[in-house]
Amino acid sequence: MGLELKNISRTFSGKTAVKNITLSAKQGEIIGILGTSGCGKSTLLRAISGLDTDYDGEIAINGVTSKEINNEIGFIFQEPRLFPWKNVLENVIFGLKGKKEENFRLGRKYLESVGLHDSEHLYPRQLSGGMAQRVAIARALVTSPEILLLDEPFSALDAFTKMQLQDLLLDIWKAHQTTIVLVTHDIDEATYLCDRIVILRGQPGEITSELTIKEQRPRLRGSNQLAELKTEILESLDLNHN
Repeated sequence: MGLELKNISRTFSGKTAVKNITLSAKQGEIIGILGTSGCGKSTLLRAISGLDTDYDGEIAINGVTSKEINNEIGFIFQEPRLFPWKNVLENVIFGLKGKKEENFRLGRKYLESVGLHDSEHLYPRQLSGGMAQRVAIARALVTSPEILLLDEPFSALDAFTKMQLQDLLLDIWKAHQTTIVLVTHDIDEATYLCDRIVILRGQPGEITSELTIKEQRPRLRGSNQLAELKTEILESLDLNHN
């Protein structure tokens, strides 16, 4: 069970963005996709989510191959993408089917899980960047997805808020054992959060290496083991010139 990509390639107007990507994630695993700009990291996430179907290869979720948008998948983007005319609770439950009272109950449950139980009546313009991204996380969780895709979700936030939301993500993972695929360019973030890190390089992007992180959670930011992993990743990306 889980997520499996087989020989995924994607071409835009004659230019190949990613080439022959084969990757699998077990249930409850946190996979990081790390690479420099332009190597196709976000392209892969869009293919997994069903937002982009014009790729070659196969993507299977729990053994079922499909190019449709899958309700088992939640997506958290770099920007919160909230509706400015809806309040926080309305944003979280947008798109839910079923009875209104049940939707409100679910929305409040997940707002509480991201620390916003007292903010349901606020509007996006009244939120800080970190609060808005918490709303986006609650919205992605409200359907109880088996797989959560994150496309550089904390990159626009200050360092302190980013660390808070990274820990929140781990709390959510621990509670729900969701399979997570995280696209990031932040090596510290990847080593702190992930079980495995897949290195994408080149144009088109191809998998050049894969690292397994064996350090138990909770991890210490800046531990010797994570520092050594960071050095290894920098070398694999040809970025360690100092």
